[in-house]
Amino acid sequence: MKLGLESQVALVTGGGQGVGRQICLELAREGARVVVNDLFPERAQAVTREIESEGGKALAAPADITQADQVQAMVDTAMKHFDAPVQILVNNAGIIPERREKGGRTPAFVDMPVADWAKIVNLNVYGTFHCCHAVLPGMVAARQGRIVNIISEAGRIGEENMAVYSGAKAAIAGFGKALAREHGRHAITVNSVALGAVSHEGIKDGPLHPDATVQNNELLAKMVRAYPVAKGVGRLSKPEDVAGLVVFLASARALFVTGQTIGASGGFAML
Repeated sequence: MKLGLESQVALVTGGGQGVGRQICLELAREGARVVVNDLFPERAQAVTREIESEGGKALAAPADITQADQVQAMVDTAMKHFDAPVQILVNNAGIIPERREKGGRTPAFVDMPVADWAKIVNLNVYGTFHCCHAVLPGMVAARQGRIVNIISEAGRIGEENMAVYSGAKAAIAGFGKALAREHGRHAITVNSVALGAVSHEGIKDGPLHPDATVQNNELLAKMVRAYPVAKGVGRLSKPEDVAGLVVFLASARALFVTGQTIGASGGFAML
């Protein structure tokens, strides 16, 4: 099914690996011109080369999205490069709480240093704010646009030992609903996609490593029990299980879907 994304300019934050990388690839396969953002230049450049090797068009755009000036410079560069404003924004970049030790649990809120709150809020919340603020004027002027925020089921149901992260993701869900109300009159839609645990190539060890299976990893076998679909297929989700939904929401096919939070977690949360 063609989604009508040909020549659309799409900016994906955190596009250098995992879910972000797969979203970039699938947007490009639908004909979008993709701005691949990542904090690490080598990651953004690698995905850009991957898109170009498939015949797509892409621009590597390394930037720290917690810095408003870097975000604005990135958006300006993309507009000059493609001679068009950003029409699709996927706010994918995010960070989870740091574990106390390798393989250990994340700390409870009362034990979490204030400096760690700032890391989580700055990227998950202010990074999204900065990107939306930078692209919205162009979308308003064009009277069209798609914003998709990648959040977590932790933001919908709350998770123990992830209080700040849960709060940050919940904030983005509420922020997205407000933007959807403000900019519906400009034919701009804003939606959130809530993820559970996702296995991808950027994870170096543990139950979410791509080589982990329910047979060789005891923790993964326990985690799978919390995801109805995962129990059926014997694995957790992969980037490919998420990207298709995001690309659909970025398309004209989803024009009347706005202000929604849609779970793509295999049933971890059912709201």
